Amino acid sequence: MISEAELIVDRRRLRRKLTLWRILAVVLAIAAIAALVWEAGGRKRADHVARISISGLITGDQKTLDLLKEVREANQVKGVLLRIDSPGGTTAGSEAVYEQVLAMASKKPVVAVMDTVAASGGYITALAADRIVARGNTITGSIGVIFSFPEVSRLLDMVGVRMEELKSGDMKAEPSPYRPVSEKARAVSMEMVDDGFQWFMGLVAERRGLPMERVRELSDGRVYTGRQAVKVKLIDEIGGEAEARSWLLAEKSVPAALPVEDWEPRRDPGATGLGFASGWALRALGLEGFQETAERAQLDGLLVLWHPAQ
Repeated sequence: MISEAELIVDRRRLRRKLTLWRILAVVLAIAAIAALVWEAGGRKRADHVARISISGLITGDQKTLDLLKEVREANQVKGVLLRIDSPGGTTAGSEAVYEQVLAMASKKPVVAVMDTVAASGGYITALAADRIVARGNTITGSIGVIFSFPEVSRLLDMVGVRMEELKSGDMKAEPSPYRPVSEKARAVSMEMVDDGFQWFMGLVAERRGLPMERVRELSDGRVYTGRQAVKVKLIDEIGGEAEARSWLLAEKSVPAALPVEDWEPRRDPGATGLGFASGWALRALGLEGFQETAERAQLDGLLVLWHPAQ
């Protein structure tokens, strides 16, 4: 039989455990509330110049589009530094980001500041800005569209596998990875690529004030350094944020004394409301490169992307 003393000890232990869990629950609740208050209050700022970073693969994700819209509508933002470090991404995603940046530029002055790479879709994003600044060794350009797909028919022949398909039309799911590309499928796909290419060149001609004949000469897919790009008028100036701020002051009367504040997409709160994300874990483990490689492998559709195979 359990003695009365032992029962008292067990009850005390149980109360201590319950108290510990209650304290932990309260701490988590307070942290969640604090995170929400910070998220809501952190957007209420004094007048400033906003810095927005567009980096990695451009897919037109909703977080980025929402951020650009939020900055556009923020009265305290008097100018925008759009920092771009991206080899591009999907054509549709780049179009969506371009349109949002263009809408933002209709409300407040925007300067694109190119970092290491701003090519293909990264350059499309920069085209929406009022001015483009790049480092002398920034990689930019790569005006073109690509549609890539695997073709594994010879591998299937080697292992003795044949894919059978029943489809409603001869161009359904073409080109197919299971057989060599037919001339018709190649022609239809090329028409799609050319349509996207014409759209891209049209943006360059319109936004850079260049004749289409000149744009065609520049649009064979090659990349340019910043020094080369300024000579052919794909960008406006060599420099960085200092040059961007000087232009904002001289041309748009944005005071030099205004501070620069970083704007970031709103966080997705986790189950605890603390906003823990897989991206943080990947950075902690040094696996950011693996994440981007995996994302590239999943890209579908037309791409405006420099060195997609790397």
